[in-house]
Amino acid sequence: MDNLGISEHDLYLFHQGTFFQSYETFGCHHLVLNGESGYRFVVWAPHAKQVSVVGEFNYWNGDDYPLHRINDQGVWAGFFTSIEAGTSYKYKITTSYDETLLKADPYAFTSEVRPATASVAPAPSTYKWSDQEWLSEREKQAPYDSPLLVYEVHLGTWKRKDDGTLYSYRELAETLVPYVKDMGFTHIELLPLAEHPYDRSWGYQITGYFSVTSRFGSPDDFRYFVDTCHKHQIGVIMDWVPGHFCKDSHGLRLFDGGPVFEYEDSRKAEKLSWGTLTFDFGKPEIQSFLISNAVFWMKEFHIDGLRVDAVANMLYLNFDKHDGEEKIYNTYGGEENLEAIAFLRKLNETVFKYQPHALMMAEESTSWPLVSSPIHVGGLGFNFKWNMGWMNDMLEYMEMDPVHRKWNHSLITFSLMYAFSENYILPLSHDEVVHGKRSLLNKMPGDQWQQFAQLRLLYGYMMTHPGKKLLFMGGELGQYDEWKDLDDLDWNLLDYPLHNKVHRYVKELNHFYREEKALFEKDHEGEGFFWINANDYEQSIISFVRKGFDPEDELLIVCNFTPVVRYDYRVGVPKPGTYKEIFNSDSEAFGGSGKRAQPPTLLFLNIGTAKINIYR
Repeated sequence: MDNLGISEHDLYLFHQGTFFQSYETFGCHHLVLNGESGYRFVVWAPHAKQVSVVGEFNYWNGDDYPLHRINDQGVWAGFFTSIEAGTSYKYKITTSYDETLLKADPYAFTSEVRPATASVAPAPSTYKWSDQEWLSEREKQAPYDSPLLVYEVHLGTWKRKDDGTLYSYRELAETLVPYVKDMGFTHIELLPLAEHPYDRSWGYQITGYFSVTSRFGSPDDFRYFVDTCHKHQIGVIMDWVPGHFCKDSHGLRLFDGGPVFEYEDSRKAEKLSWGTLTFDFGKPEIQSFLISNAVFWMKEFHIDGLRVDAVANMLYLNFDKHDGEEKIYNTYGGEENLEAIAFLRKLNETVFKYQPHALMMAEESTSWPLVSSPIHVGGLGFNFKWNMGWMNDMLEYMEMDPVHRKWNHSLITFSLMYAFSENYILPLSHDEVVHGKRSLLNKMPGDQWQQFAQLRLLYGYMMTHPGKKLLFMGGELGQYDEWKDLDDLDWNLLDYPLHNKVHRYVKELNHFYREEKALFEKDHEGEGFFWINANDYEQSIISFVRKGFDPEDELLIVCNFTPVVRYDYRVGVPKPGTYKEIFNSDSEAFGGSGKRAQPPTLLFLNIGTAKINIYR
C-alpha cells in the first residue's frame, strides 16, 4: 500500500507501539509527491467521522482541505500543494456525535506564539550543526565517574530585557551559556520547552510535544542555543513530561471527541490535584507517540538527556489522591500502574538503543527499588534518580534553630544508609523555592550573617556528599525572595557584598568540585566514602572522607552545623601525616570570619561556626 508515501509497515509499527520515529510520518511535512511540492498531513483520530485542515486560507471553517481515512485504526492523511511554509493550521474534526472540534496538531514541529494556539506548517530546517567534537567526546565519558553539576533554568525568568520582554534562544546563547560556563556548571537543565499555553505552568502542562516553544524563537534558533552550549562544553538536559497533559480545548484532551491520548476510565485519567489528564500508557499508539518524542528531542535538537518528571505519579495508580477520591487497583490487587512500569522500561530500553550515552534521570520521590538499575535485573532502566529523601531531610534540618539540631542529627546522616542503592543526583530544585516555601537563604535560621554561613554550609555539604548535583537558578545569588515565576532573578543583589560573596563562593565551590576527583569518581560506590565521625550529635559536627580511584585522591571533610566555635576539636585521620586546609566556607572572600584550623596536623582543630572545611 502507498498512501501518500506512508508505508503500511510504518502504520503497523505505530499501532504495535514500536514506531519510534513516528514524527517522521505523522504531523505536517513538506515533501514532493508525483512531482508536486506541498505539505502532507497525517493524524490519528480513531473516533472521528471526518477530518480536514483549516486555517486562514479557508477562514478556519472549510471542508475543502479534507483528510482521508487510510486504515481501519483511524489514521487520516491528505496532501495539499497550496499550503506554504509558515501557514497556521488546525485540524477540524467532526466527532461521532457530529460535534466540531478545532485541534492543534499533536505532532506539530512549530506553533504560534501564545496566546494564539494554532500549529504552523514548518519550513525545512537549514541549520548546520557544529558540535561533532562534543558528541565525540561525550561517547568517551562515563557519566557515573565524571563530574555532573547541573544548573536548572526556567528560560522565561532567568533574565529579562529592561522592557520586560523575553530573551530569544539566540540571545540566551550569548548570555546564559557563558555565564553557566564561568560559574563552573557542567550541564544546563531546562524546564519543559515543549509548547504550552500558560506561562505559569512553567511548561509542565503541554499541548505541543514535538514543538519547541515559540516564546523564544524558532526550532533552528533553539538548535543554535544547544550548539552553543556544546561549543562551551556544556551538556543540555530537558525536563520531559510523559505523565500527563493539560485540558486546554485545542490540545490532546478528547482529541476526536473520545479518549485518544488519555485513559478511558476517568479514575485513571484524571489528575485532580493538577487539573490534567494521564496518558493511557497501555495504548500502543501512545507508546509510539511518547517514545518517539523522547527520541525526537535527542536526534533533532542534540539534547544530551531527559529529566523525566513525576515518575512516582506514573508508577502508582493512586498517587496524590485525596480523601474522597475513589482508589483503583491493578489486576493483582496492588496500586502499581503496571502499564506505566512497562512503558518506562520500554522508553529507557529504546532511548539507550538510539542514544547509548544519553542521560535519563528520574524524578522519583518514593522508595521504589532499582529505579536506576538495568531492566534485565528488574530495574526501570534509568541511569540516574533524584535523591528527594536527601533534599527533604537536609532542608528540614537546615531550617531548624541550631539548638534543636542535635536531637535530629540523623537527618544529615541517614542518607548515607542508602546513598549507594541508586545512582543519585542531589537536587535543590525549583520546587523547593516556590509556592510559599521560601528561598534557600530565607529558610536558614539566625541573623543575616548566620543565614549566609548556613547557606554556604548547605552547598558545601551537598558538594561533598556522594551523588551528582543540581542547583536551581538564583540559588547562587542568595536570593531572599523565593522564585518569582513572572519576573527575572534579582540580579541587583550582586551589588551587595554578602550576595556578591556567596555568588563567588558557589563559583569557586563548583570549580573546586570539578577539579577534585575524590568528589565524583566514586559517587555510586561505597568505597568512595567512609565516616570519621557520624555520631557527634551533641556538637552537631560530622567528619568523613571522600576517595577517588587513585589512592592519593583523598579528602577529609569536617562540617559544623552550629553557630558555636569549637576549640581544640579532635578529628581522626585516615593516615598519619600533615594535612592542609584546601577549602573553607568561612573564608573572608566568601563572607565568613576568616578563621582557619590550627594546628594543621588535624589532631585538634578550631572549627568556626556553621562551616565546612576540606583538607588534603
